[in-house]
Amino acid sequence: MALILVRTALVYLVVISAMRLMGKKQLGELQPSELVSTILISNLASISIEAPELPLTASILPVAFIASCEILLSALCVKSRRAARLLSGQPVIVLRDGVVDQDALRSLRFTMDDLLEALRAKDVFDPSQVTCAIVETNGSVSIYRRWQDDTPTRRDLKLSPSGPQKPALPFVVNGEILADNLRWCGKDDLWLRKTLDSHRIGLDDVLLLAGDDSETYHLVKKNHP
Repeated sequence: MALILVRTALVYLVVISAMRLMGKKQLGELQPSELVSTILISNLASISIEAPELPLTASILPVAFIASCEILLSALCVKSRRAARLLSGQPVIVLRDGVVDQDALRSLRFTMDDLLEALRAKDVFDPSQVTCAIVETNGSVSIYRRWQDDTPTRRDLKLSPSGPQKPALPFVVNGEILADNLRWCGKDDLWLRKTLDSHRIGLDDVLLLAGDDSETYHLVKKNHP
């Protein structure tokens, strides 16, 4: 039993490492080659777990091979647009000026229900409000509304900024300083020290310190047992 647990832990670490090497896209909407790689890795990883009599290399080597192939294909797609189109296809416009391109839908095997569902996900219930709708290579649908139906921006309304320009970001998480966030919001170590000193706490006492480019911040102290 202990041997099975150890083998499972090792395979788990190998798969985590492979997915990390393959990039964050594996965690989101997948391209066809990425989906195939993910499915194969999940199946190959189970070999050594389900069959303890086999060596660990029966899972580790195939997983490493698939991850290497995916990394090489990704690098090839970056360098060659033709290779990228061959592996992942290319975006297809299915809606122009409110008119559905039925030939494009048929070529993608998209039904009208599929298109309407994708539009509703973008808060569009009337196709005539869309200037352009594009089915991306990962199957998602991007839309561009007619300018008459689009939501106006602050620039359109000529509104001047009334608050912070940056979103609230974590500066310290569980005692660890996120220096990039500090710098991006115009803060530095001196600001951080002064803030902590004003609360009479040390860095190790901070569970969360978040803020933006203003002087407003949110501090959560650790509850020490």
